Amino acid sequence: MSAETDMIKLYSARILALAADMPRNARLSAPTASAKKRAPLCGSNVTVDIVLQDGVITDFGQDVKACALGQAAAAVVGGAIVGLTEQQVQAGRDALQAMLTSGGPVPPAPFDGLEVLEPARDYKNRHASIMLAFDATLDALQTAKART
Repeated sequence: MSAETDMIKLYSARILALAADMPRNARLSAPTASAKKRAPLCGSNVTVDIVLQDGVITDFGQDVKACALGQAAAAVVGGAIVGLTEQQVQAGRDALQAMLTSGGPVPPAPFDGLEVLEPARDYKNRHASIMLAFDATLDALQTAKART
């Protein structure tokens, strides 16, 4: 086996492990705001609920119906999102987008777990699914801000 084959297996195992053990994978009963995003090409979708207090996400829930790559991204986002501001979420989203599309570095903490998705750079048809958790969260944050 080549080193490349070993690397693919390693990443595949890590992606599947994240997808199987997704944190905050239930909807919230009383969110400040919710949003749903869908990737038209593959049909993946993510619905998120947030509780926002003083500009900080204090609770988060998600319903993820996506491929393993989208689920892995949602798992990392769900594990890191509580305690963050819109600016921090936007920075994480922008860093992930740059990593996938323009050879940017792995997003910094708390989203550094997204490095597992570096091999997805070559699969542009999966990028929208990978971005869903961030995009839905940012939409929910906009909705919450509009209500205050």
